[in-house]
Amino acid sequence: MFSIIIPTFNNIDYLKLCIKSIKKNSSYDHEIIIHINEGEDGTLEYVKENNFLYSFSKFNKGVCTAFNKSVELSSKKFIVLAHDDMYFCPNWDNVFASEIAKLSKNKDFFMSGIMVQPFKSYINLDCGKTYEVFDEEKLLNEVGKIEHNDFQGTHWQPSLIPRQTWDKVGGFSEEFNPGLGSDPDFNMKLWKSGVRLFKGLANSRVYHFSSVSLRKKAWNNGAKTFLLKWGISIKFFKKFYLKTDTVYNGELKEPVRNFQFILGLFICKLNFFYTKYIYNLSNIKKNL
Repeated sequence: MFSIIIPTFNNIDYLKLCIKSIKKNSSYDHEIIIHINEGEDGTLEYVKENNFLYSFSKFNKGVCTAFNKSVELSSKKFIVLAHDDMYFCPNWDNVFASEIAKLSKNKDFFMSGIMVQPFKSYINLDCGKTYEVFDEEKLLNEVGKIEHNDFQGTHWQPSLIPRQTWDKVGGFSEEFNPGLGSDPDFNMKLWKSGVRLFKGLANSRVYHFSSVSLRKKAWNNGAKTFLLKWGISIKFFKKFYLKTDTVYNGELKEPVRNFQFILGLFICKLNFFYTKYIYNLSNIKKNL
């Protein structure tokens, strides 16, 4: 039904657990596509032995390139973007499928599930911070008992997007590699293309071990890249455009240009000017 895209970076044990959960807890048959960064831990051999579709980079290219290369291999109408440190909970795909059925044909949208994490977050349930101590039985027994509302302005994985919508915006912007800031940038591109349905589905759930892959990479300054690209901050975009983390109440509209909006926009423009013309100039002088 879906093409599930999973980038991985020398993380074979988490990848195996992720794939196990998809096979165990999915109601539909899905196409699994893996992008392997390096694969020095046996990932490449594992993927080949199990006949998964995959793309490969000899060196770590980052999550943006990984998503883009993998989507090129997909054959389904809908794409699910995931990470290798996620465990898919029962009913996750039923919730996505039911939501798609409510929409008109060829509707552009961006949806996501919700992350269950072993610390304060959307849904807090401690079933282990690493795969070695992961309590799968506890998760399966408890996760369905926790209530949460559908929410507005999602920009996280696991995310669901039509292939046609992905193609309209050209996938992820690779200047955000290895990945910080890439999700809100992708959503800004969707917003600019006219997408207004950004919905987080509370009953499509994954357990998340919290950026195990990202912690292994060199971090990029995604906030700075976003500011220089769009002229506003990620925080401003999430608050006034996506209305992130508020209760879902329908498709988004253009932000109300009230005093708070104008003040926030003014601060963004000051930060943009400082970052582009003063901060960058001072760094250039230091390197001379």
